[in-house]
Amino acid sequence: MKHLTPKESAQFLHDQPDALLIDCRSEIEYLFVGHPVGAHHVAWSDAPDWEINPRFVEEVRQLAGLVSNRPVLLICRSGVRSVDAGNALEAAGFTDVINVLHGFEGQLNETHHRGSLNGWRFDGLPWEQS
Repeated sequence: MKHLTPKESAQFLHDQPDALLIDCRSEIEYLFVGHPVGAHHVAWSDAPDWEINPRFVEEVRQLAGLVSNRPVLLICRSGVRSVDAGNALEAAGFTDVINVLHGFEGQLNETHHRGSLNGWRFDGLPWEQS
């Protein structure tokens, strides 16, 4: 699995229009916190039980279509869940999986808040709320 910063990821998506951006956060995070413009939502885990989505790989495979080596970028809140999701995709045969470092909201700062150190929103990259 490759790891790119949010800015590198945005450039990759620009340069590779066939690449697929998957936001693997919960539905509530995706809808109410916001998400990168153009991201597809496939939760790695979700409320109320927070168990791993047993259809995650299948749902991503459907979005990727028939292209087995289509680049798939994964973003979550801080870059942790996306690594687990990426490992699952690689185990299922995906060959070009990229983790977006620091995720959408970024790492915690010294007061345990996100959004002030790094992340997709911090870097001023395009995002929206549903």
